[in-house]
Amino acid sequence: MADQPVNQNTSDEIDLGQLFQMIGRGFQRVFNFIGSIFKGIFHVLMLFLLFIQKNIIVIGTALVIGAIGGYVLDTILPEKYISKMVVEPNFNSVQQLYNNIAFYDDLAKANDSVALATALNITEHEAASIKEVYADSYSDENQKIKLFDEFVRELDTTTIKTIDFENYLKNFNSLDARFHQISVISTDNRVAKKMQPAIINSISVNGYFKLQKRINDENLALQDSIYRQQLVEIDSLQSLYRTVLVKEAEKPMQGTSINMAENGESQNRELALVQERDVLKQRLVELNKDRANKSSIINVISDFPTRGVEQKGLLKSYKFKLPMALLALVIFVLTLLELNKYLKTYTKP
Repeated sequence: MADQPVNQNTSDEIDLGQLFQMIGRGFQRVFNFIGSIFKGIFHVLMLFLLFIQKNIIVIGTALVIGAIGGYVLDTILPEKYISKMVVEPNFNSVQQLYNNIAFYDDLAKANDSVALATALNITEHEAASIKEVYADSYSDENQKIKLFDEFVRELDTTTIKTIDFENYLKNFNSLDARFHQISVISTDNRVAKKMQPAIINSISVNGYFKLQKRINDENLALQDSIYRQQLVEIDSLQSLYRTVLVKEAEKPMQGTSINMAENGESQNRELALVQERDVLKQRLVELNKDRANKSSIINVISDFPTRGVEQKGLLKSYKFKLPMALLALVIFVLTLLELNKYLKTYTKP
């Protein structure tokens, strides 16, 4: 009986020893795995450097030819200019705006200057100078918060509980933004300004959007008349309360009793009318803001400039683009040649 505790302690020590050995082997496997990853990366890097060393003359020649060719192209080809305009589409017209911009861009890239000139109401020569037309959203975090607030206000209480700001941002896309930027790249620095009326009118003449604007204007006018009528009624009630108070004050006082309850009730009613009047005034202010924001189907926040800005920067020049393109082509061809050699010498295990 005296030997039992000794055996139990020995067994516990063996179990702990095996546990530590298992943990040690687990860490060793993790470190070996991480080490194999770094060895693999190092091996691939060495193979790439050996590949570059082997073909350094061909690669260097391609870079030199590309740099020379890029310099010549930058010298010969006309300068490109970029112009930007910021707009605020109303009445769900943003999708139509993007569709129209994509249509103009397709015509420009297809060099269809006749159709592009007709669509934008410019000359064919001016249309031929257009190289690219695109649109993208223009929004920051504050605008997204405001859009989320407007979105939540339209939902019922049950749905609001299932939606938070993070989920809203995950489903946010460029069409949801309030402001959008239209960019035009061309060799004529004045053509963008001439395009602006046609771009705006292409949306404004749409029958559906014109109907939406007319109905919105009628609703705003009706709401405005309701608020103003309510203000008139409040003024009438205030005048009536003042008249009643004056009449009550003119009555001879019976004894020394004063009905404080009636006076308090009158003051509360007067205060409620004043508060309601302030609310109606604030609603009228918001209504006027809404009327101003939706006075047009598309609000132009920032016009195209009279002259576009020259596109500058190394990444946009052919001195950079052409060498990189030739480098990619040479590496691709050399890789195919190396692969072909390997396939010829490959033997099935």
